[in-house]
Amino acid sequence: MSPIQVLAVASEVFPLIKTGGLADVTGALPLALAAEGVQTVTLIPGYPSVLAALPAAEVVHRLPDLFGGPARLLRGTASGLDLVAVEAPHLYQRPGNPYVGPDGRDWYDNAVRFAGLARAAVAVAVANGALADFTPNIVHAHDWQAGLAPALLHYGGGRRPGTVMTVHNLAFQGLFPGDLLGLLGLPPNAWAIDGVEFHGSISYLKAGLALADRITTVSPTYASEIRTAEGGMGFDGLLRARSHVLHGILNGIDDQVWDPASDTLIAAPFDVRRIARRAANKQDVQDRFGLTRAPETLLLGVVSRLTWQKGLDLLLDELGPILDLGVQLAVLGTGDAAMEARFIAAAATHPGQVGCVIGYDEGLAHRMQAGIDALLVPSRFEPCGLTQLCALRYGALPVVARVGGLADTVIDANEAALSAGIATGIQFSSGMLLPAIERSAALWRDPEMWNRMRRNAMRADVSWRRPAGHYARLYRDLIAERGA
Repeated sequence: MSPIQVLAVASEVFPLIKTGGLADVTGALPLALAAEGVQTVTLIPGYPSVLAALPAAEVVHRLPDLFGGPARLLRGTASGLDLVAVEAPHLYQRPGNPYVGPDGRDWYDNAVRFAGLARAAVAVAVANGALADFTPNIVHAHDWQAGLAPALLHYGGGRRPGTVMTVHNLAFQGLFPGDLLGLLGLPPNAWAIDGVEFHGSISYLKAGLALADRITTVSPTYASEIRTAEGGMGFDGLLRARSHVLHGILNGIDDQVWDPASDTLIAAPFDVRRIARRAANKQDVQDRFGLTRAPETLLLGVVSRLTWQKGLDLLLDELGPILDLGVQLAVLGTGDAAMEARFIAAAATHPGQVGCVIGYDEGLAHRMQAGIDALLVPSRFEPCGLTQLCALRYGALPVVARVGGLADTVIDANEAALSAGIATGIQFSSGMLLPAIERSAALWRDPEMWNRMRRNAMRADVSWRRPAGHYARLYRDLIAERGA
């Protein structure tokens, strides 16, 4: 069987540049796909951190004018990934967050910055393209930042590869003024209900959803939710119309990066056979967050963006009754300034019981997953979620809202699951966060039951092996359909 060649197009890739779970996916999926006979080249903007990771990269193509300046495509390897970086200093050579400037607002030219990424994708994807040894069968675009790539290929005419659009979060839609249509290289007929137009704007996300050959999203439940008026965020009609090409494929995590038995970032490595060693990690977290050293106390944790989507205002609103249960709470995250301030105030008001670190810290995230007893994920909606997968791997029982991928990955400790010995955490419905934590506290008081659930969680397969197989089948089906 001939290897499948896939051009992945993404705005971030772990460990080179990361703002969220998208980077974890695009960094880990290509490595898992290799075992399925899929060769992946990942196209990414040439941010400073990306170029720094590719010091020996080779110039493989030049674009004389990429939205206001010349660009070069540089190919190299980093962290086991085959990468092509779009070196365009006028677009990407900026410090900090790849989407947002130092004033906290989106970069003024994000429309052309990510149109440039799509145009570079076309340069690689077409026959006799930028890479002499690589002509992709599939272009796989991730989220709105890559959404123009399927559209440009669709309207470009001629023979093209199959296209796949993965939506990681429907809330981020890439909306820009309609008068940019010609500048972006889109024909007048793209301004249509079955094109890129969305309520008077151009939506890069809609461009991918409407014009890619296949759509995937990151969990089966989310694939159902986004076809409803409540969860579709304006795209539900389009997604219902294209439901025959929509697939929900559950995310995984890199189980070598996230491996408690070999993790050098945590205080004491452990595994399911040496679970008693986990206690040293709990003490480490209590010390780091200024909590009382209390091995007998249920330690709850939050590792999250602090936003409305993640439902952490609901946790703050219920904090008094939750703390009355005698639990501790450690919070790591950054996001909404008002929410950050409320968590900081809670830590000051409840010293020894609540601790808070504002910011993004990958190493501390590992330490928390290894040391907390339960992870709280009260999201209002959650396409997949990766933090609960890491928690399962590390034996921190997830306490999650029954939405999206959270519902697909955690087996609720209801009576049937407990009797069958298969529970891995706790699910709860809207408005039921406090009762869920009360259930957690009751289970915590039964150490035998808690440890059984913990072992179940750690044995769950949260790797990319199964999802990679689903993607490989989807690619092969699309190639066969197109007769390539």
